Amino acid sequence: MHYLVRMTSTRYAALMRGVNVGTTKRIAMADLRAAFEAEGFGNVRTLLQSGNVVFDSHEPVDADRIESLIERATGSRPRVVLLDAARLREILDENPLAELADDPSRLLITFADEVPDGAAIRRPSDDELLPEVVVFGRHAVYQWLPLGVSQSRLPAGFAKALGATATGRNLRTVQKLLALLEEP
Repeated sequence: MHYLVRMTSTRYAALMRGVNVGTTKRIAMADLRAAFEAEGFGNVRTLLQSGNVVFDSHEPVDADRIESLIERATGSRPRVVLLDAARLREILDENPLAELADDPSRLLITFADEVPDGAAIRRPSDDELLPEVVVFGRHAVYQWLPLGVSQSRLPAGFAKALGATATGRNLRTVQKLLALLEEP
């Protein structure tokens, strides 16, 4: 008698920092898909051109393994924030700016391995940032940018102060990633 053993898997989203922004770190999404599939990951999909890969794995995965995989496949080693559906859902549910943000393309969520205390980051005061709003959450930094990302009043070094792996996505992209993570 043969028994069919069903292996469970976890679906992950790998968010790469600085991929396909400007002319640096150009990576073709088709190359990424092929590399993830060759590594044995299943259900591999990319979202947009900004370095978002969703995939299934039957074993636990860490960011270092994904960074090494990308480096072998493309010659570039972007830093990666790795999230599963539960963590991404938690970050979205904790969004303190959800009611304020009336345009999901102007609400930026910055993911980091560890979010520092907002008081420890040098930045303009809340009044100086207006109409922009920045809130430090437990697992992400939420930024309402009613004038758009290019008009942000935060200094360019702000993201670097969040750590080497910090990478941002607008709410619209995050919602699409969550939908891919939660597909049956």
